[in-house]
Amino acid sequence: MGSFWLVIVICHGFTQDLDLKNTTDDALPNYLTSLKFQQSHFLADVRLAFGYSAVIIAAATFYADYKLGWDATKYWTFWAVVAYFILNGALTYWIWGVEKGKIFTGENNGTLISIASSVNKHKPIYNLQVRYGKPETEPQILKISAPFTRWFDSDGYFVASPFQQWLATEIPAIGEADPQKVVRGNMKKEEKAADAQQTRNDGNLTRTSLDEGTRSRKSKKTA
Repeated sequence: MGSFWLVIVICHGFTQDLDLKNTTDDALPNYLTSLKFQQSHFLADVRLAFGYSAVIIAAATFYADYKLGWDATKYWTFWAVVAYFILNGALTYWIWGVEKGKIFTGENNGTLISIASSVNKHKPIYNLQVRYGKPETEPQILKISAPFTRWFDSDGYFVASPFQQWLATEIPAIGEADPQKVVRGNMKKEEKAADAQQTRNDGNLTRTSLDEGTRSRKSKKTA
């Protein structure tokens, strides 16, 4: 029984991290488009095309079977099922093999940029992998990360300014488009030191929560 409650505690923490990630993911494209970055919707359009095509096939098969009966449609139903699974397989590959967590692709003043986000279990750290550069040159790859507490306040509300400062400071292509948000010198060092301390605190808090959950389950079991 104790292991069950431990799993609940772990899953709850990871769900909270995903909520923070999703909110941050939504804010990033809004910020870049406000800086006149031209966003490409090609990846999302292809994903929607796969999904809608599969739904249309399923709906058409159901309608034909309802109107004409199984005997008249079983041959076409077989191929419809095959097509449905092919489309879903292609959709799965597209999401995991092509998109790979990308939340923004686009360009600004001839500079192409692609940004993918991720979060690891039990670590409330926002990770970005950024590819940027001119079309005729080899793209530069940049990996950056910061704790969510840097742009979420103590009540859980998203605060745009520190998030935008972080992006402009760490990603040159964004800093060039919004130089007023770039943090320089000692302030940048202080923020990194605060991030490192917060990361350690979050790790200790996670371990403490798990330990307390385990102890409370054992106490109830003993009683």
